[in-house]
Amino acid sequence: MIDKCPGQDFRKAGIENIICSKCAYAAEIFTDEIKVRCPKCNGLICRDKLPSCVDWCKAARNCIGEEKWKQLKGG
Repeated sequence: MIDKCPGQDFRKAGIENIICSKCAYAAEIFTDEIKVRCPKCNGLICRDKLPSCVDWCKAARNCIGEEKWKQLKGG
C-alpha cells in the first residue's frame, strides 16, 4: 500500500502551450493546471480534458490497479 502518491512532487510538473480561443495567443500552462488567464487578452483558457495522474504519473498503474489503469488508458 502506498501512503502518499509519488506523483505529488510538483517539482516535476511540466509546461505546455495552450491556445487562447479569443485571440489565438499560445499561453503557457503547467501540466497540473486546469485553466489559466491569457496574458494577452486576459481571457480564461481551459483545458479540453482535465489532467489526470493516470496520464503522467509513473506510479499510477500501481496506485489504481491494473484493471482500472487499462480501462482509463483505453487498452
